[in-house]
Amino acid sequence: MKIMMFAHGGSLNRGCEAIVRASTSIIKEKINGAQVYLASDRPETDRIITRLDGIFDGSSREIPRYSYDWFVAAFKNKLFKDESFALGKIHENILKHIDSMDVCLSIGGDNYCYGEQPGWYEINRRVKASGKKLVLWGCSIGEEDISPKKLEDLKQFDLILARETLTYHMLKRKGLTNVQLCADSAFTMEKEELELPEGWQEGNTLGLNFSPLIWKRNPESQQAVKELMNHILHMTDMTIALTPHVIESGNDDYDVLQQYYEEYKQTGRVILLPNNLNAIQYKGYIARMRFFIGARTHATIAAYSNFVPTMVLGYSVKSKGISKDLFGREKLVLNVQEISDSKKLIAKFDEMVKEEDGLRKRLQTAIPHIKQMSYKAVEYLDKLVQ
Repeated sequence: MKIMMFAHGGSLNRGCEAIVRASTSIIKEKINGAQVYLASDRPETDRIITRLDGIFDGSSREIPRYSYDWFVAAFKNKLFKDESFALGKIHENILKHIDSMDVCLSIGGDNYCYGEQPGWYEINRRVKASGKKLVLWGCSIGEEDISPKKLEDLKQFDLILARETLTYHMLKRKGLTNVQLCADSAFTMEKEELELPEGWQEGNTLGLNFSPLIWKRNPESQQAVKELMNHILHMTDMTIALTPHVIESGNDDYDVLQQYYEEYKQTGRVILLPNNLNAIQYKGYIARMRFFIGARTHATIAAYSNFVPTMVLGYSVKSKGISKDLFGREKLVLNVQEISDSKKLIAKFDEMVKEEDGLRKRLQTAIPHIKQMSYKAVEYLDKLVQ
C-alpha cells in the first residue's frame, strides 16, 4: 500500500513533525508493506524523519501573470466563478503524485479550524475523482469552524479520524457517517534523552512553553506569565526550563522565551532549551520534567504521554478535547482570555502542584488507553483499503 500524507507545513513546527513521525511509525508497524510518502510545504525541514519512503515538494506554485494558465484561470473564474483550474495549477506539486498512490492522508490536524480551505477542497475532489482513498487523519474541528462548504467537503472523505471526543461527537451531530474516534498519533512517539543542561534539577524542573500566537492574541498575557514565573521562583525551589516547540520564522517560540530568559537568567533558576532540537529530543527533555505549562498542543502531548502533570495555556477544541479524554473533564486548561489574569494562572498552577500525585496517577492509568486509541487509526485505515 502506498500512502501519501499531505497538508503538512513542514517540521519546523515540531508538532507537525511529531504527527508525521509518529503516524509513519505506527502505520509501518501495523500494516505490512506500507510505504509512506510526504508532500510538504518545506521538504528540506523533513529530512530528519528517516522512516519516510519519500519526501515531495508539496508547496504551492504561483501562476505567472499574463501566462496562458493565468488567462485561462481568470476566464473561468470571471465567467463561471470556477476556481478549480487555478487551484489545480497552484497545488500541482501535490496533485501530480495522486495517481501513483493508493491512499491520501490529509494530516494537518487542525487545518479545518482556520476558515474556508478551497485549496484542500480541490485536492480532495481530485483525489476522489482519481478513484483513490481519501482520509482526514487525526483532526480537531470546532463547531464554530463548520460551514456549508466545509461540511460538503468533509462528506467526500472515505474516512475521518477525529483525535478527541469533542470533535467526534460534533461531526456525528452534523450527520457525517464517515467518522471514527482515535487519538493523536504523537502520544506514541518515541523520545531521545540528551544530556541535561547546566542548572537542570533532576525531579524538580518545570517546563514552560509560550507562543507568539497567544502573545499577539492577548498581549496582556505577557505580563501575566511573568507574574506566574515570579510566583514559581518565590514560592518554590524549582528550576524553570523555557521550552520552544515551534521555531518557524514569524511564529518562533524561541523569540518569545528568550525575552523571558534575559529577564530572569540572573536568578540562576531559569534555563532556555535550544531552538535546534527535533520533536523526539524536546520530548526527551519534557519527559524528565516535574510539571509542564504549555501553549503548543504537541508540547503538552509530550508531557501527558510521560505522565507529567500539565497546564494548558490558550485552549482550542483540540486541547479541550484531549484533556477531557484524559481526565473525564477539562482539567487545568485555560482559554486565551483567562491567561491575561495572573491570579487565575497562579491559582491553576497551585492546583496542579497540590494535585501532583493524583494527576500523575491519572495519567499513568489513562495514557495506555489513549495510545491504544492512537493505534485504532491504523486499524480503521487498514480496514478501509482491504
